[in-house]
Amino acid sequence: MKKSVNHIYLIILLAILSSVAPIAIDTYIPSIPNIAEYFHVGIEKIELTLSIFLIGFSIGQIFGGTFSDRIGRRKSSIIGLVGFSIFSFLIILSENVIQLWVFRFFEAFFGGFVVVNSNAIVRDMFHGKEAAKIFSLIGTVRSIAPLAAPAIGAFIIHFYSWKYVFLFLCGYSLFIAFIVFKTLKETFTYTKQNVIESYKTVLKNKMAMKAMLVLALGFSGFFILISKSSFIYIEYFNIPTDYFPFFFGLNFIILVIMIRVNVLMLKYFTQLDLIKIALIIQIIAGTLFAYFSNSITLIPSMVLIATYMSMMAFVFGNSMALAMEHFSKNAGVASSVIGVLQFGFGAIISSIVLLFQTKTFMPIGMSIAVISFIAFFIIRTYKNK
Repeated sequence: MKKSVNHIYLIILLAILSSVAPIAIDTYIPSIPNIAEYFHVGIEKIELTLSIFLIGFSIGQIFGGTFSDRIGRRKSSIIGLVGFSIFSFLIILSENVIQLWVFRFFEAFFGGFVVVNSNAIVRDMFHGKEAAKIFSLIGTVRSIAPLAAPAIGAFIIHFYSWKYVFLFLCGYSLFIAFIVFKTLKETFTYTKQNVIESYKTVLKNKMAMKAMLVLALGFSGFFILISKSSFIYIEYFNIPTDYFPFFFGLNFIILVIMIRVNVLMLKYFTQLDLIKIALIIQIIAGTLFAYFSNSITLIPSMVLIATYMSMMAFVFGNSMALAMEHFSKNAGVASSVIGVLQFGFGAIISSIVLLFQTKTFMPIGMSIAVISFIAFFIIRTYKNK
């Protein structure tokens, strides 16, 4: 078993690989109005690229997992990063919104190739609590992305056009591809297995699927709060737009702190115990948010939201470790299934919640509480092999 303290560089590199999605999404969000104006279309047609990205990203992980187990983590990562770079550049050359949609889809598709390898490499090298620590530490570094990316995007469009955002993504991915090529050693062991059989092996593992579902449900609740953050702070509490990044970013700062707490707590508790405790706290936070939805003020809202989101520090890394622990030979495919469930559930469940447009936080509080309750019910039945 390898110790996480000796792999700081690897942790940073894997965090960067798994940050392709948040970087690609959050850097271009500030430029959406500019892109809509450039193509002479409504802003909703540009916002649609977010859903298109999630679809492409999910499908890319399905194929990426297979490639990862066939040709290796290193080669698969390089292919994904180069493909991501090519389509980021092609977006700049888009002549209409249809081309933008198509290029954005394939940009995300190759991004899916990249992200599956991060989880697979951890499974190749680490096991048990050590794997949970590594996943948590990767999460700490990766959490910088949603904090820094919007600022980078806003900085770019302040001085240049929206096209330079995608030029940045193009150069960023090529640079990471070069680093992977020069420094990342191959970690997987090739075993000849039919692709369909690989997916059957993963999908038939009941305990692993339970951990994956808990991870996917956790991401769904997390994504709901991110999606509704502008409504909560800007529309409901009338926070000035300039101050929104502070309120939004505060949750991620607390999340990073709690990820570190999770690493320390793994010395005394099992991954399973920490997940259960975190989900119970989430259920309480979501229930209180719903119960006081008609009269809650800003500070209590911030506390409950931060409480709920910070508990993901215990759910993400530990659930990922429990799920990946079952697959020594199909880590790439297992990682792709996790990604599809995670982003698929996140897109579907958050879309349903967003349909309920009310002037209170009742739908938000009820949805995140129910999601955490279902996740707790599932993880209660998990048994270590």
